[in-house]
Amino acid sequence: MVGFSSDEHIVMLPMMAHGHLVPFLALAREIHQRKGFTITMASTPLNIQYLRSTAVSEIRLVELPFRSAEHGLPPDTENTENLPLDQLINIFRASESLEAPVRQLLSEIVEKEGRPPLCVVSDVFFGWAVRVAESMGTVNVTFATWGAYGNLAFISLWMNLPHRESESEEFTLPGLPDRIRFPISPLHQFLRMANGTDSWSRFFQPQISKSLRSLGCLCNTVEEVEPIALEWLRNYMKIPVWPIGPLLPSALLNKSSSSAGHFYKHRAGKQPGMSVEKCIKWLDLQKPDSVLYISFGSQNTISQAQMKALASGLEESGVLFIWVIRPPLGFDLRGEFKPEWLPDGFEERTREKKQGLLVKNWAPQLDILSHKSTGAFLSHCGWNSVTESLSQGVPIIGWPMAAEQAYNSKMLVEEMGVSVELTRGLQSEIRGEEVKEMIETVMGENGKGAEMRKKAAEVAERIKAAMNEEGEEKGSSIQALDNFISAVSVRGKQKEICT
Repeated sequence: MVGFSSDEHIVMLPMMAHGHLVPFLALAREIHQRKGFTITMASTPLNIQYLRSTAVSEIRLVELPFRSAEHGLPPDTENTENLPLDQLINIFRASESLEAPVRQLLSEIVEKEGRPPLCVVSDVFFGWAVRVAESMGTVNVTFATWGAYGNLAFISLWMNLPHRESESEEFTLPGLPDRIRFPISPLHQFLRMANGTDSWSRFFQPQISKSLRSLGCLCNTVEEVEPIALEWLRNYMKIPVWPIGPLLPSALLNKSSSSAGHFYKHRAGKQPGMSVEKCIKWLDLQKPDSVLYISFGSQNTISQAQMKALASGLEESGVLFIWVIRPPLGFDLRGEFKPEWLPDGFEERTREKKQGLLVKNWAPQLDILSHKSTGAFLSHCGWNSVTESLSQGVPIIGWPMAAEQAYNSKMLVEEMGVSVELTRGLQSEIRGEEVKEMIETVMGENGKGAEMRKKAAEVAERIKAAMNEEGEEKGSSIQALDNFISAVSVRGKQKEICT
């Protein structure tokens, strides 16, 4: 490896979304801890305030000027969290306004340090960062915060819009084998109607295209978990792809008992709706693999009808549960939860029977998933949640909502066998009986449930091995991070010689 000093500097630019901020912060920590580099993470003021609440003193946090009102966004909206789907495009397009302040930030670094940063690590949706980095004498590396399969499907779909040409209700994607077919009906309306001239296409297509001209791509996955999908992604992107995931606390992978009840601290600025101690105490009373954890992520919820059907099936199954619950679709997600959104008496009955816990708004997810009593995860299949679950050998019941979640779910079911899909999206109709049957199947001690747990446990072992630093051979993800540093260091040396 080319030599490098601990005073090297990397600038990181995450998308303004909780599901992106968290892995970017984890990557920043990882690079700083392993290499000693200076890491500057830049975002809008409220997102920086959000990150600063974690008290990560070793990461330099810089605010970029941003006024939400100038971009058709509600006041103090600088993040996709709690933002309705039809307004998401506004925050995506608003992110382009960060180009000028990022250029100014890099100029200040060059002036102060006498040289440009080693590289800029930008979100895959910040394609403009490639030309900004080049203009400042450095290189850009794009960071795909999702897995290989989900990233490839998302990128290929937006770049090619193949569903527009399909003569059936299914379509194939360039870059993926023809045996893998995707249904059109679950796609969100803005994607079904995309034709290359709409506002969504006009954002995604140029930004993704520019990102593909980066020096390489960091991917939040594991070589041994997605080997075939990584091969497909590399062939499609035609740039180096370094799988450096999962970006999770090392104690989580090592099952450190001293960290129990403290993983929530790794989640920027979040305060649990129920104390971590109460969750852990309740879980301690349950049998191994007996509890179903339910959460739809930081910015998703379901309709009132879906909520009632889920509650009905859950109660009928008799399975123990922890349910992170938020107001249903159409209501203020930050507002108070009302009992009438659930079946009459549901909360009282399940409390009296000690069947479960309802946690309002947010729960200490890492602590719950890493507990021996947790047996399955009913999830929206966001990639952060997927890696957290599989790192603990916890199988998944999928209910994908948006972004790349449907592609993640498809891979987990068809390629890995660690999940089953309950339904998709916000418009689907589900019945309590369907919910009951699926929960009983997955939580059962034998049959499909046992098979899924076995496969999930195997994935957990592969994840743990990828992060191994002991012995003569480094784990694949540790080696990939070294390879990334080597590549940007070589490029930096070449530029010094040329200048």
